[in-house]
Amino acid sequence: MRLKRLFLLDMRFQAKYGFYFLYAILTAIYTIVLFALPEHWRGKAAAILIFSDPASMGLFFMGAIVLLEKSQHTPCVLAVSPVRAAEYVIAKVGSLSVVSLAVAAALALAAGVDDLPMVLSGTLLSSVIFTLFGIMIAAQIGSLNQFILWTVPVEAACFVPAVLHLFKVTPAWCGYYPVNVCMDMVSGHYPSAAGFFLAAAMTALLFVRSRFCVLQMWERMGGVKL
Repeated sequence: MRLKRLFLLDMRFQAKYGFYFLYAILTAIYTIVLFALPEHWRGKAAAILIFSDPASMGLFFMGAIVLLEKSQHTPCVLAVSPVRAAEYVIAKVGSLSVVSLAVAAALALAAGVDDLPMVLSGTLLSSVIFTLFGIMIAAQIGSLNQFILWTVPVEAACFVPAVLHLFKVTPAWCGYYPVNVCMDMVSGHYPSAAGFFLAAAMTALLFVRSRFCVLQMWERMGGVKL
């Protein structure tokens, strides 16, 4: 019940501050761009658009979301409430994943992809990974400028290898790199079992770490879970 309420509160928060309106506009723009491209370019273009925006939404916006919550003293309330850090993380991941999947589905359909379920599965996995990265960083910063600086290494480590992998510039063994596995799925290709296992293991580790970062944030805000 607590998790459901947190999830709904996060969705209301995002709607209040214009997240859905923004992505409705962006989806329309991206769709126009895709239709303007030659048909044989649309598949890769859609994969890049999905991976670099809706799938990574949590990395870009989590700083603003958490900083707004801090300005409203929401972490202080959560720290002394029955809410668990894991529930907080899951609610954030789940609410942003809903938006990511909706935008990705629209772009994939516009590009005419052959395997929509695989694209959406890759989007979901990517969204979870990037949102967890965003939570880890946002829980430890005090300003938006700090958040932007801290996300630069993550962006470099995730986006550059994934785009190079999409265009087959990197060696074959790079296909096991978790973000490259995500890019394979977003582009409609089935990943190797070993690659998917590594991506899942990385997701689990990020979840544990993000939960710990949230607990630290709550303690700094003046509350300790007993």
